[in-house]
Amino acid sequence: MNEEYQWIDRGYGKNNVKILHVRREGVVHSIKEYEINTQLTLNNDKDYIYGDNSDIIATDSQKNTVYILAKNHGIVSPEDFALLLCNHFLNKYPYVEKAKIDVDAYPWRRIVSEGKAHNHAFLFSPEIQHTCTVSQSRGGPPLLSTGLTGMRVLKTTQSAFTNFVDDEFRSLPDMKDRIFSTIITASWQYNIVDGVDFGKIWANVYKLVIDKFAGNPDTGIFSPSVQNTIYILQKAALDEIPEISKISVTMPNKHYYTVDLSKFPEVGSPENNEVFLPMDKPAGNITAVLGRNTKSKL
Repeated sequence: MNEEYQWIDRGYGKNNVKILHVRREGVVHSIKEYEINTQLTLNNDKDYIYGDNSDIIATDSQKNTVYILAKNHGIVSPEDFALLLCNHFLNKYPYVEKAKIDVDAYPWRRIVSEGKAHNHAFLFSPEIQHTCTVSQSRGGPPLLSTGLTGMRVLKTTQSAFTNFVDDEFRSLPDMKDRIFSTIITASWQYNIVDGVDFGKIWANVYKLVIDKFAGNPDTGIFSPSVQNTIYILQKAALDEIPEISKISVTMPNKHYYTVDLSKFPEVGSPENNEVFLPMDKPAGNITAVLGRNTKSKL
């Protein structure tokens, strides 16, 4: 390459590889449906600079690898399968310098009928999605992050937003009791990958999200701000799960504003806490990444 330039990033792969894997244990079947992106970076750039394709593993070959490894090894979790794919590409092809795998798991759950889990029938439950990304460079450890997305939640009380900056630009009043609704996105990075029960940890984080948003089923949990809810969730995850090194959480506001019925004196009401207008745009967006302070151990 001309010395005036340098690569910032490069790679190629197959996106949106869809796969359904069925594990058959007698009459009881289990399924995993994933959508997978693969991306490989070579230790040379002759394909880009000279059009020399001799080291390229075709994107179609990468797609076929997904299917063959699923058949030969089965699928336990998005994380385990992504780690398997990274390890395969780095070990089989000496000129692959880096492998990156994204996995989105489709949210299927077993149908329960007459109080019993069905042996082979499932219900698509798109209220939440399990995601993961594994990136590994040759000679280095795998960097693995897992997440959950699309988790839309709402509570009708135990939420407030008061005492914020009161200047000439403010129009929002203090709200001591408001509807709190959001679509939660969370992702967390692991500090180890060997011997980790990724499914158990994902379920644990999911439970923490529910607990810190909703609280006790009878009394709930008070939220003075979205920022505070994010923090107590992140702190709980780091406190309870030592395998996690950092966690990112994003909570955009999904507003529900009280409809002013006092405008209709003959049929309306001067007070209204039952009828609300959903407003999704524009919306506030609150995000934070909380990690462990490694310096505190020095």
